[in-house]
Amino acid sequence: MSWQQKFIVEERKVAASTRRRLYRSSLVLMVVGLVLFGLLVVSVMTQSGLQRFDQPVADWFLALRSDGLTAIMSVLAVAFGPTALPIIVLVVLVAWTLLAKHAWRPILLAGGMITGVVLAKVIAPLVQHPRPPVDLMLMGADSSYSFPSGHVLGTADFLLILAFLIASRRQNQALTVLLFSLAAVVILAQVASRLYLGYHWITDTAASISLSLVILGAIMAIDTHRTVRVHGELIRGEKSQPQVDGT
Repeated sequence: MSWQQKFIVEERKVAASTRRRLYRSSLVLMVVGLVLFGLLVVSVMTQSGLQRFDQPVADWFLALRSDGLTAIMSVLAVAFGPTALPIIVLVVLVAWTLLAKHAWRPILLAGGMITGVVLAKVIAPLVQHPRPPVDLMLMGADSSYSFPSGHVLGTADFLLILAFLIASRRQNQALTVLLFSLAAVVILAQVASRLYLGYHWITDTAASISLSLVILGAIMAIDTHRTVRVHGELIRGEKSQPQVDGT
């Protein structure tokens, strides 16, 4: 297979109901994510609403601290932090691009990850949400703004988009449930890590998850529009063949 063929977008045929379901799911994800994110932004900037949960949740995690749990949470923070996670993502992207027949899905994953980074960099200085007190931070001081959590946003984008891009091609309900369940467990563990280690409020991590839902929904819509064809539709580049009279 030539290198140029890597960039021929894969196309797949499904039932019309399946394509509609994919579009509906992507729309629901984006709407839910945007609404939740909007509520969180308003709450944080007005110090009302959902922001009132920040301190009680922080106090609860503070009461859980122990040497053993701190070691576990620190490993999670490093594994999905700004140094290790980009390396993991790069390795996955390069290996997937080289081994897969088409590069469309690795490109989508890369696009989703870049979008998350850009959003975090743009939103943080606009909202200007201060982090918890420095004396609560267990892995060194961090004076940057905390809304949204970059650790959680990166983790959620990577795992949710990866789960979708794998599950959507297998059409196996059990596999889909498994992949998204594993993603949810790791994301929640990362949320717990950021709260436990004293670097974020619950509103910061919730905002990251809401943004990830928006990004996942957008990726689903783009992928569906570009690759999904209903049975009976012409594949891109196909031309209808004239019928041959058998007489």
